[in-house]
Amino acid sequence: MAKTQDIKRRIRSIRNTMQLTRAMKMVSASKLRKAQARILAARPYSQQTYRLLRSLSARANPEISPLLMRHGDRRIELLVITGDKGLCGSFNASILRQAESFARGLQGKQISIAAIGKRGRDYFARRNYDVGNEWIDVLRVVEFPLAAEIASHIIEHYVDEKIDEIYLIYNEFKSAIQARPVVERLLPVEPIELKQGQIAEDYIYEPDPQTLLDALLPHYVEQLVFHALLESVAAEHAARMTAMDAATKNAGEMIESLTLTMNRVRQASITTEIIEVVSGAEALG
Repeated sequence: MAKTQDIKRRIRSIRNTMQLTRAMKMVSASKLRKAQARILAARPYSQQTYRLLRSLSARANPEISPLLMRHGDRRIELLVITGDKGLCGSFNASILRQAESFARGLQGKQISIAAIGKRGRDYFARRNYDVGNEWIDVLRVVEFPLAAEIASHIIEHYVDEKIDEIYLIYNEFKSAIQARPVVERLLPVEPIELKQGQIAEDYIYEPDPQTLLDALLPHYVEQLVFHALLESVAAEHAARMTAMDAATKNAGEMIESLTLTMNRVRQASITTEIIEVVSGAEALG
């Protein structure tokens, strides 16, 4: 009987957990719809800005803007975007693997980490990386002023020549069941690659190129950071929704298995009692 009670207690505990995972799945699904709508609205502008500035950087004189000038390639900063919480499948693990793999490929370089998210900060701090800047609990509510603040720190470090290159590493949202780790060079602006024999046609600038680039390049960095934050938010909600759905299904399967085991234990107990009663009656007879 004691064993039956233990199984009942375990079933009750799993059922409570299943209610929690089901609720978390529904919350993530609701947030995913909103995040996905924001991405679809922001992607065209972000992608066009990215193409335009890369095209301009291939034609403009790098000396007219500090964000186009190359300082070298020794001091590298990685802006890594992760979540602050777990229970989201491989969302954090995949981006951390990608970031560490990329950092290991930069042997001989001076690597520093700018971490957006508690998981990334703790991960690299435990592995003795230089975590210079950190932003915690920013994916909960993503607004453009937040991205502008992060971008201003990055631009300031680059203009002051404290770092030579900055790479942005984040999860790009593809679908509710798929996200892709992305590594993009943020600064200096990577010029577009011209095909063999292709002539770089210049633009007519109004006002002058320096005034335009001084206004556009900081906005370009802000827009890329904002876009990466939106992608990461959607990817995190999708990963958590998928993980909680799998957890809910696994909990249901465990309850079915434990219920079957409990019925077998109860049947065995009843059978044992019947045998004892019959054996006692035969002994008295």
